Amino acid sequence: MRLVIARCSVDYVGRLTAHLPMAPRLILIKADGSVSIHADDRAFKPLNWMNPPCKLREDDGTWTVTHGKTGEKLILTIEDVLHDSSHELGVDPGLQKDGVEAHLQELLAEHITTLGDGWTLIRREYMTAIGPVDILCRDHLGGTVAVEIKRRGEIDGVEQLTRYLELLNRDPLLTPVKGVFAAQEIKPQARVLAADRGIDCVTLDYDTLRGIEPENPTLF
Repeated sequence: MRLVIARCSVDYVGRLTAHLPMAPRLILIKADGSVSIHADDRAFKPLNWMNPPCKLREDDGTWTVTHGKTGEKLILTIEDVLHDSSHELGVDPGLQKDGVEAHLQELLAEHITTLGDGWTLIRREYMTAIGPVDILCRDHLGGTVAVEIKRRGEIDGVEQLTRYLELLNRDPLLTPVKGVFAAQEIKPQARVLAADRGIDCVTLDYDTLRGIEPENPTLF
């Protein structure tokens, strides 16, 4: 990971346009190619960002981040660099799930047809370069599906699944890979983001999966 603190302005050029005026900001450049620009507030949310696949070109005073598929660009005008360092973080082991999430994963893998008739399991904990996908399976048409499971589904879970999908879709043996975001409760903002990313949402009933009730989860 590369950390750059610089006085810069940022222009986003694509489906929409946006401008951040000149100010000191933190620029994160991750090993997966993503670039995000942060202020010293707003918690974890960046002011602007570009997800991979994208390419960074550094010219004198201007950095241009271009998305490999859409051609959209982040153009950073650098006035002054205050800090520039790189750090090797290695492969992250991923978020350790609590007992309920781990059991949900086990139950859903055992009863994968809960997601649809004719669905089959490929494997649990399918490893990628950025961590394991909870469940990799095939739908009734034979298409590959990556399933991310949470107890409470929020935006960060959708972002996590999006990163997995971008990696998995680079594998010619798996692509095209669809996504399913499954949780006991899914926040409205997470549903909106998932729909925008083409990801289906499934509400899981823990007791149902344990065989206590006959109802099935609802697929939206």
